[in-house]
Amino acid sequence: MRLPSPYTGVFRGGSTARTGPHALPLARIKKIMKRSARDGSGGDGAGARMISCEAPVLFSRACELFVAELTRAAWDATLEGRRRTVHAEDVAAAVRDTNVFDFLVDVVKARPSDDGVNAGDGEGGVAPAVGVHGGMQGRRL
Repeated sequence: MRLPSPYTGVFRGGSTARTGPHALPLARIKKIMKRSARDGSGGDGAGARMISCEAPVLFSRACELFVAELTRAAWDATLEGRRRTVHAEDVAAAVRDTNVFDFLVDVVKARPSDDGVNAGDGEGGVAPAVGVHGGMQGRRL
């Protein structure tokens, strides 16, 4: 008899017990994982040639949870500004005000207005992801 693995709960709740519905395409996640391993700190530069089928599923779920938490924090900033639309400066405020998102401070920058409060026009706010895999200019997601 096969015992359930510790990640069995991640796979449940979808259309199939093995994969389920994912908000992010698993093939794209696998491609990013291979590219990141090749570019990363592997030492020998070989990178990951083989990736198990469970790894992209777990990364997909982790990304969903990350986006949900960042969205919740940005929504709190939106409500503090007495608005009902999330703007880039709300995401920047969420990153700035939440310790969990400290690693994003260099990627997301708030644009202060003249009075020291974030501008409400929605311009600026999010800097391009320079330094994170060379930026996203010219790359198609």
